[in-house]
Amino acid sequence: MNPTRRTVLVAGAAAALFPAAPALAAARPKAAATPPYASYWYPDSFPAGSPGTGITWRSLKAWRAADDADLAFNAASVPLAARFTPTPANTTARSGQARIQSLVSFGPTAGNPSQGAATADYYALTHWAYLDELVFWGGSAGEGLILAPNAPIVDAAHRHGVPVLGNIFLPPTAYGGRLQWTRDLVQKDSSGHYPLAAQLVAVAAAYGFDGWFVNAETGGGNTALGTAMLGFMKELKALAAAKGQRVTWYDAMTVNGTVSWQGALNSQNQAFFQTADDMFVDFRWSTSTLAASGTKAGQLGRSRYELWAGVDVESNGSGSSVNWDAIVPTGKPHVTSIGFYRPEWTRNHLPSGQRAPEDFHAADDRFWTGRSLDPARPDGSDPWRAPAVSVADRSTVSSVPFASVFNTGQGLRWYEQGAVTSDVPWNHLGLQDRLPSRRWVVRTEGQRPAVSFDFADAWRGGSSVLVAGEPDRPVVLDLYATRLPITAGTVVELTHRTDAGSVNVELAVATAEPSGAGETPPYTYLPVNSVNTWQTSTVRLTGLSGTVHALGVRLTAPDGGPVRWRLGGLAVRDTAPAPAAPTGLRITAASGGDLRFAWSAAPGSVRHYELHRLLPDGSRRFLGGTCQRAWFAAGLQPAPGETAARFEVRSVGELYNASPPVTVTHTW
Repeated sequence: MNPTRRTVLVAGAAAALFPAAPALAAARPKAAATPPYASYWYPDSFPAGSPGTGITWRSLKAWRAADDADLAFNAASVPLAARFTPTPANTTARSGQARIQSLVSFGPTAGNPSQGAATADYYALTHWAYLDELVFWGGSAGEGLILAPNAPIVDAAHRHGVPVLGNIFLPPTAYGGRLQWTRDLVQKDSSGHYPLAAQLVAVAAAYGFDGWFVNAETGGGNTALGTAMLGFMKELKALAAAKGQRVTWYDAMTVNGTVSWQGALNSQNQAFFQTADDMFVDFRWSTSTLAASGTKAGQLGRSRYELWAGVDVESNGSGSSVNWDAIVPTGKPHVTSIGFYRPEWTRNHLPSGQRAPEDFHAADDRFWTGRSLDPARPDGSDPWRAPAVSVADRSTVSSVPFASVFNTGQGLRWYEQGAVTSDVPWNHLGLQDRLPSRRWVVRTEGQRPAVSFDFADAWRGGSSVLVAGEPDRPVVLDLYATRLPITAGTVVELTHRTDAGSVNVELAVATAEPSGAGETPPYTYLPVNSVNTWQTSTVRLTGLSGTVHALGVRLTAPDGGPVRWRLGGLAVRDTAPAPAAPTGLRITAASGGDLRFAWSAAPGSVRHYELHRLLPDGSRRFLGGTCQRAWFAAGLQPAPGETAARFEVRSVGELYNASPPVTVTHTW
């Protein structure tokens, strides 16, 4: 898709008109409205010649936040959430040992839209529970070498407690790398400091992400350059730590300035490891080199789990042949952590033009959960040792109010209260919910139904959870591991629907942990009204106290199957305060039907903002949602007889309740 052609969600008419606030007339802006893209830079100097079409060459050394016209679109706004580790779903998954880092290319270096796009074909990562660090992988000699992650990815990761690193890629000479760019990065100023180290930390702070992955692979260096790189890394780490940021080193450049991938932690790279929070060990590792690396990390006073053993899954994904016992041996302590290179294979291996969201998530579940598709009962004969087999999942669901509409951050349409308010496919990870971490734990003594995210219908957003099959015994579906305090007013709301067959529904609530790893939470079952149309059922936690440790549902098909039951939303709350409205909605740039909007943040807690257009017939069209305070809309056209278009923005709270709108008009 060409993101310059269309980057908004345009919709059919909504079923009802919401009350509108008085409109602010927008003076026609003089600036042209251009699409915002994720940012990328060279350290300082540029290649010879001129940039290609759609590419902008920028110098990191010259960057200033005040001059960054797209900063409002690119700055993440969701803080990094705290995590906890519930009792593992199976007896083989461990906490406190191997962790997982993923190096992911979400899009091209140039032309990567800042705020999603009008396609559902996207790597909508959802298995955050197993990740400890995400690297926004990319960069090229012809576009730029230093990449800042776009805001939707950071916002989604932060909701799940995962830090996100920008990428510094100094490519091999075979891929256009120039040693001058390495020298540019590590240049000193007259005071003996490394100005680009300070720039990198300033960029991460302004953009709201968590640090940098440093990958120096340009050959031809010498000891002097190695010494300069080491000094640069020390200063980068010190400045980053002062801002709460992280630095990861890639096993490529050695202390003598040459590039020689070690596949190990050893004397050639340990000085760089000691200047970083962790190190990605190149794919050349072996059983013996990883074992020695773990031992050496301990001798240096570091954890062996600060080493990511590189696992290249770009070509074969869950079909890759991996010596798992060298990293996460069965029945023994883990040796190091895991560093996945390009797990977006789960999307990319699908035929172009046939990447339906359901197919992507099926492949992604296979990758992260394993062949059984149930982390509570891993398949021991599966040659692919999925993360759920070895690594304990984590959760951030620890405060009230909590809500989810099971939105994966992509969809074929956009729904509001079960009605389609946009029939255009879309993706925007910043709108992704905190999703169930264990997909899917299904407990039954009978036939196991299939459970999946489904994109054919939703209560809100783009997806819902679909349970389909012929269950002949009660089925318990684990949804969330939580730490939610119970008060006298705490209620749980389920928005659900039975599409086929007859289903009795009960809410499953556990106020304690399971008796051990792999055991069922000690659920109490509370009745829920069964319905055949979208309906929200409110369940009081009568008789329960303390803390909710797990939430799920129990489904019983009294008439047998087949049945299809859909879960569109879940919320836990004491009260339901409405969010405050944003202020100062304005159009900051316009070029025909391309508009840039901006507004001031609403006070208090806001999950995200939603932008609609009001049409002359009184209907509303959904244009987009974002966690930022700016939005770009492209290709808008006047309605018949319309001389001025009217737009409105609302704040959306954690419970998906919306504020009154603030509005603005644009004269055609």
